[in-house]
Amino acid sequence: MRIKANGIDINYQIDGPSGAPWLVFSNSLATSTAMWDEQAAALKNSYRVLRYDQRGHGGTDAPAGRYAFDTLLADAVALLDALRIEKAHFAGLSMGGATALGLAERHGDRLDRVIVCDSPCQSTPQSSRQWEERIAAAQKQGIEALVEATIARWFPPETVAKNPPHLDKVRGMIRATPVNGFIGCAAALADHDYASAVASVTRPVLFLVGEKDGAAPAAMRKLHDKLNGSRYVELPGAGHISNMDRPAEFSRAIADFLAAG
Repeated sequence: MRIKANGIDINYQIDGPSGAPWLVFSNSLATSTAMWDEQAAALKNSYRVLRYDQRGHGGTDAPAGRYAFDTLLADAVALLDALRIEKAHFAGLSMGGATALGLAERHGDRLDRVIVCDSPCQSTPQSSRQWEERIAAAQKQGIEALVEATIARWFPPETVAKNPPHLDKVRGMIRATPVNGFIGCAAALADHDYASAVASVTRPVLFLVGEKDGAAPAAMRKLHDKLNGSRYVELPGAGHISNMDRPAEFSRAIADFLAAG
């Protein structure tokens, strides 16, 4: 389904019973609502699960140009408004994780519990350079040139060697990402910082990360240490797209955290 919000048509999907608490899932760069299939199936009996494609991804409009991360936050708030959702649990991974923390800082009144997954929630000079290189590659060579390098970055070498079915699912989502959307959101990722103000968050937060997601576990432990009362869970053997590497454990961590409320 699509709905107009913040000046674009946003694609979304709802599962679960009417009247149940809302649980929103926000995707990573170069994926879509399909990345959350396992979580929606696991949690839809207890929650009204809303998945949406971030700007430039899946079935959502992909305007040209560089996007500001605050625009991605505004998209999420506008979607809640359009669907008349006053308050929701909010979970996001990577780009979606930064979206979740940004919303918790700027729009905490709209959120209940917050799940930040596999995201340091800030760019660095080094990561900004890497994003600009990927933007240039997408402009010159198209999205296909980024597929296997992205898979190698997102998943542990032993997972890539085994090539389980979810890797082809991810490859398909990357290939389906519009170049405009990749460039726009990569620009947002090259220039954002929600980590500095993490201590200001008043909502309950779970930091959830794959053990083998590069520097992310160390960065997210620091976020956890700065935010009193937050929870930190590390998923053994999981890489960057931890919810697809360890779907059952990921869903259980969320269910346990939400039930603690």
